[in-house]
Amino acid sequence: MSYDAAACLPVAYGTAVRMMHTIGQVQRGDKVLILGASGGVGTCCVQLGRMAGTEIIACASSDAKLARLKDLGAAHLLDYTKQDFVKWVYETFGKPHRRKLAGGVDVVVNFTGGDTWVPSLRVLHRGGKVLTCGATAGFDPKEDLRYIWTFELKILGSNGWMREDLDTLIATIRAGQLTPVIDRELPLEEVNEAFRLLEDREVFGKVVVRP
Repeated sequence: MSYDAAACLPVAYGTAVRMMHTIGQVQRGDKVLILGASGGVGTCCVQLGRMAGTEIIACASSDAKLARLKDLGAAHLLDYTKQDFVKWVYETFGKPHRRKLAGGVDVVVNFTGGDTWVPSLRVLHRGGKVLTCGATAGFDPKEDLRYIWTFELKILGSNGWMREDLDTLIATIRAGQLTPVIDRELPLEEVNEAFRLLEDREVFGKVVVRP
């Protein structure tokens, strides 16, 4: 494995494996909606969902990012700056039914929080899961407990990774099943530019800083 690929693993990719595989236990056939799908965690989640045989709905902010997410294995592509993902899910899969396993999606990957939190609850069918590992858009979003108890939802958090998650990653990369997505490489003296690119959401996947 290259050093560049290995540099992507401990945080974003390890977190994604723990969230999707170790804790979330996504299954073949699950409908999985991924918010922030074009970042480091998101691109790994898309690949893990493809490997697991799920039906992936990827959300990103531009046509260019969505095209690359399609190449990674996303079945459905949503530009969240133009489309309401709740409305799209209802129109595509039906509105969730509180007494039946009908309508909506099985899993929402939401590490943004903020204004997307309650909409994420609204698209899950009974017994659905929200997987979260962060709150990039706000850690104290508006809540609506009615969806949680009415639809018996599961809110599952993931805090980073454990050694076994990295072992899983290394095995899948060596087998050619997963490839870390690297947007660009920068020298160490341009580390501030690397942070700017991340903060301004100009990155697809990871930025690698070389010493």
